[in-house]
Amino acid sequence: MRIGELAARTGLTRDTIRFYEKVGLVAGRRTANGYRDFPPEAVAWLDYVRTAQALGFSLAEIALNGEGLRGAPDTAEALSALFEEKIRVVDARMAELAVLRAELVARVGTGCPLLAAGRPG
Repeated sequence: MRIGELAARTGLTRDTIRFYEKVGLVAGRRTANGYRDFPPEAVAWLDYVRTAQALGFSLAEIALNGEGLRGAPDTAEALSALFEEKIRVVDARMAELAVLRAELVARVGTGCPLLAAGRPG
């Protein structure tokens, strides 16, 4: 299918699809007249990409994990492992943010938060 149809079926813009193609997330072939032609499975794959992004996965993670998932004998188990790892990353980031939040709360009302931390002004 041509890029316009793929865009319509996925809700992505043509520019986004071109970018994904440029970074290797989706592959299309060029027809004799120079148009991009994408396979029908590109629709499901781009839906997966959008969902994975919404779940906090970077495009690099999606590209890396996508290749592994395509060859995985048990996709559900492989996805669960990816989700568990992402949960660990999110939990660690939440802990970092809690420390940052506490630091900011401690500086509220001190006049100059940077001086209150003992840093030279």
